[in-house]
Amino acid sequence: MNYHQCKFKIKKKAKQTIFEYIEVFYYRIRIHSANDYLSPTKFEYIQKSA
Repeated sequence: MNYHQCKFKIKKKAKQTIFEYIEVFYYRIRIHSANDYLSPTKFEYIQKSA
């Protein structure tokens, strides 16, 4: 889904889509200082590989 071009008629659907974008996409790629500035996905991969 292209989140940048969505138009919503119902506010509840807009909130749900924004929540999904943040939880599913953004948080998985966002770097974290607590993880040595790695994304959570990359950090978990490195931890499992070690």
